[in-house]
Amino acid sequence: MNFGFLIFPGLEELDLVGPWEMISLWGKSLQGPEKRMMVAETREAVTCAKGMSLNPHVTFTECPQLDYLLVPGGEGTRQQMNNEVLIRFVSEQAKGCQAVLSVCTGALILHRAGLLAGKRATTHWSALSLLAGLGNVEVRQERFVRDGNVWTAAGISAGIDLALAFIESVAGEEIAGKVQFGAEYYPSGKFYGTLHQSPQAPAYVR
Repeated sequence: MNFGFLIFPGLEELDLVGPWEMISLWGKSLQGPEKRMMVAETREAVTCAKGMSLNPHVTFTECPQLDYLLVPGGEGTRQQMNNEVLIRFVSEQAKGCQAVLSVCTGALILHRAGLLAGKRATTHWSALSLLAGLGNVEVRQERFVRDGNVWTAAGISAGIDLALAFIESVAGEEIAGKVQFGAEYYPSGKFYGTLHQSPQAPAYVR
């Protein structure tokens, strides 16, 4: 299986790295996707929103047909929504994918690629109204949403939850549990401060 992670300038680091860790734990020792690759428009290093630099494994033209594709979000999505080369790559790859996933504002790219038409989806709390305004999508204030073979996650850290739920759907609860245990991902559930009670907070937090 080929699992591709789209990368582009200005992507949010944890949108990518969180799911990458979960999918890689699955793939390396639990018979998950054998090939996990970061895919970019060119071979140049990609600088993320917080300064992390990533080296692509393959370019769009070199990329084989993927079984799964994950699209992160971040500041760079606003520009990439108008990148016809990137949008065409996502749209064309999606035709042969078993599933397409997004984290945070990566949902905006999925929408631009025509993958959210008539579907339920979510995104970062700050972009919920923006996604709804694009039309022809039912926006949900949930940690992650699955609609058919399209998965979308809320902001940043939600990508880890999405990845675990996705692994469970493909490989079963026991495998997902082993990945979770390997990553020691057991959020404390503690809320710091009071912002989670603000009107801007998504419904699943309030």
